[in-house]
Amino acid sequence: MIECIRSGVFVLNGRDVSEVSQISREEAAKNTMAYKIMAAHNTAPDGDSLWRLKFDALASHDITYVGIIQTVRAAEKDFDKFPIPYVLTNCHNSLCAVGGTTNADDHAFGLSAAKRYGGIFVPPHVAVIHQYVREEIASGGKMVLGSDSHTRYGALGTMGIGEGGGELVKQLLGRTYDVARPEVVGVHLIGEPRPGVGPQDVALALIGEVFSDGFVKNRVLEFFGSGVAGLSMDFRMGIDVMTTETTCLSSIWETDDKVEEFYAIHGRTGSFAKISPAPIAYYDGLITINLSEVVPMIAMPTHPSNVYKISEIDSLPPITQGIIAGCAGGLYESICGAAQILEGRGVGMPLSVYPASQPMYVALMENGITAKLMRSGAILKTAFCGPCFGAGDVPQNGGFSIRHVTRNFPNREGAKPSMGQDANVALMDALSIAATAANGGVLAGADGFDQNIYGASKRSARAIYGASKYYFDSSIYDKQIYKGVGKPDKNVELVYGPGIRDWPQFKPLGEDMLLQVASLITDPVTTTDELIPSGETSTLRSNPYALAEHTLSRKDPGYVARAKKIHGQGIGELSDIVKELKGAGHKVGQSVAIGSVVYAVKPGDGSAREQAASCQRVLGGLANIAQEYATKRYRSNLINWGMLPFVLAEEPGFKCEDFIYIPGIRDAVKNRHESIPAFVVGKGGVKEINLLISLTEAETEALLAGCLINLYSKGE
Repeated sequence: MIECIRSGVFVLNGRDVSEVSQISREEAAKNTMAYKIMAAHNTAPDGDSLWRLKFDALASHDITYVGIIQTVRAAEKDFDKFPIPYVLTNCHNSLCAVGGTTNADDHAFGLSAAKRYGGIFVPPHVAVIHQYVREEIASGGKMVLGSDSHTRYGALGTMGIGEGGGELVKQLLGRTYDVARPEVVGVHLIGEPRPGVGPQDVALALIGEVFSDGFVKNRVLEFFGSGVAGLSMDFRMGIDVMTTETTCLSSIWETDDKVEEFYAIHGRTGSFAKISPAPIAYYDGLITINLSEVVPMIAMPTHPSNVYKISEIDSLPPITQGIIAGCAGGLYESICGAAQILEGRGVGMPLSVYPASQPMYVALMENGITAKLMRSGAILKTAFCGPCFGAGDVPQNGGFSIRHVTRNFPNREGAKPSMGQDANVALMDALSIAATAANGGVLAGADGFDQNIYGASKRSARAIYGASKYYFDSSIYDKQIYKGVGKPDKNVELVYGPGIRDWPQFKPLGEDMLLQVASLITDPVTTTDELIPSGETSTLRSNPYALAEHTLSRKDPGYVARAKKIHGQGIGELSDIVKELKGAGHKVGQSVAIGSVVYAVKPGDGSAREQAASCQRVLGGLANIAQEYATKRYRSNLINWGMLPFVLAEEPGFKCEDFIYIPGIRDAVKNRHESIPAFVVGKGGVKEINLLISLTEAETEALLAGCLINLYSKGE
């Protein structure tokens, strides 16, 4: 099904693998699609190993855009316009169901910001963030930066990168996205999907193969091969958006007449660009996926990489709910396929379907698909990302939900273990979810469920969709969306609600540092959901103080109290610790910076949300220590909020509530030392450990200043 070559290879004509070539690896590496696009956006001098990228457009949703704009305003008091198209969507807190007026206040703020600075505002229920960008913003050869981890538009020839809000702030202030030139891994598609196999099946198979060993971490996935041509656009986009779960940096696909048709359907023929690898291209690894061998898959709780063939699952708890939604599941063809399976049968479990945009919803209605679904017993709802992060369709305690969404992390369905609640989510493709629903709620793969649904010829699942051809009515958006690109109006005042708070002030990096370990997490991986919960905290994202109260609440409920306690103390209140250090020969001055540190083995998997870092900073956090960081974006979030991303090669020689003293930390960072001695003060006395850190010049500047706001407000 999937074969991986975990070393460099040449690929000839986008098809044939070779170990040798008439040109060098260095030259052939410049022949990938990813290199060409990123090089075109690189502003760094030739030969600089650190690329400095400027993007063509930005995108945020209503959990992130308030904080981003507030950061920009704090850093640059006279900020007057968005320099590039910036889309503000409202697909996460769109229900406006909790927190009083909080969500609606954020939306009012977003609309006023779009008017004042010249942006695009997509109202609640109109489109999920990534579907809107696909339909209206993506363009061949361009790059989009989004404050959502699933910013992926590679199937349209657009490189999308999901990052924390700080990276969007840099773009808005004319700075760059700095990244070491990423390695590129080819994804060679061959064959054709068999009946009953959908895009989520292919995506889960890929994630299951490459996640655990970090094969593609922070690399770019580049899709090509004979198998691409046989995939519809929705099928490609359904795979592409899930590449985030492999921990890759971005993705790009070769483009063809189907991509050109997609742009034409959406009235944007000029956005198409023919993109393909050069006849000789060098990749830092190669993944070959035989689409003909992929079968219906399921990602069991609690990670998208916990993948099995559905046929391998002997038994499951009773399935209490099915969801097809968002940027991965709520696509036109997935919904059409589910309707075809359910027609005339009915659902044996609650099933909710969320089309990803209003134009798509209209097309489904006029093509008769919504009627088929509703007559089967499915519930049709509006564009909403909530089922992906626990803000909608929360199952009952003990419930088991199957969902075509992007993630199934712990409590991602909305349960609260602190209140004795527990539920689970498994990821599946829309086709198999429909087959399971038609099977009375008993797990079933679509490939083995009444093959007659595909007609006497047992044609592939994609053939179903041809009976309900998609069209796009742009007038729907014209009546709903504020499009103000290039039309900033400084006379518009920003609309603030009581839940929107300014960021606190943060101090520059101190000369010395004394850290108390406020949490020590030994799980193999710690997700951003565990660092700052999704779902129940989404309504607080515009209030850094209120949100910070929930930091690590799912993983370590005692963290907040410990962090607050040390944050409020001065050196005079830590006389016992100072005495220990002086006894070991250290001088501890009155100006030492005192704060907390979190240790985790591998923190930051999952969401791009910057609040996973900023909440620690609000509570006085000054650093993280890890064996490695799960994603570039989490490490970047730490730096952008002035927190040191230390690496510790060995097992931690400290416990929770021990102290770590780092003398001369400011000079060490300023001089970009990669190895920094630190001293643990615990019950066993004082002992030395070695902290590692590797920083670019720009990262150094941000850390010395204390955060991006401080750095840019000084005009540095």
